[in-house]
Amino acid sequence: VQLVESGGGSVQAGGSLRLSCTASGFSYDSDMGWYRQAPGNECELVATISVDSSTYYTNSVKGRFTISQDNGKNAAYLQLDSLKPEDTAVYYCAADIVWALATQFALCPNHDFGYWGQGTQVTVS
Repeated sequence: VQLVESGGGSVQAGGSLRLSCTASGFSYDSDMGWYRQAPGNECELVATISVDSSTYYTNSVKGRFTISQDNGKNAAYLQLDSLKPEDTAVYYCAADIVWALATQFALCPNHDFGYWGQGTQVTVS
């Protein structure tokens, strides 16, 4: 199984970015999610989307970030709008995780849980 992220970059506060994650090697549709880790902070679960399209967002991004998926392409997307400097972090795509048991880690990625991408940097100034 491989997850590959793209779409990170540098933007000014108030700007937008769209992160993409493409999964390969799955023989089934999987829930997918995004974590992030800023320097000095723990790895936190940002958003998830299940195969039935139900979603979860951590409080700090509600109303600003939108997660979506394309099951036919085994892909997930995270639209980041109204970005703030505190959103600066490395963002990781993840899959096949029991999210309720994995909302926070000391470090991303945590390969004891599910599958992870390599991470993509988002910088907001």
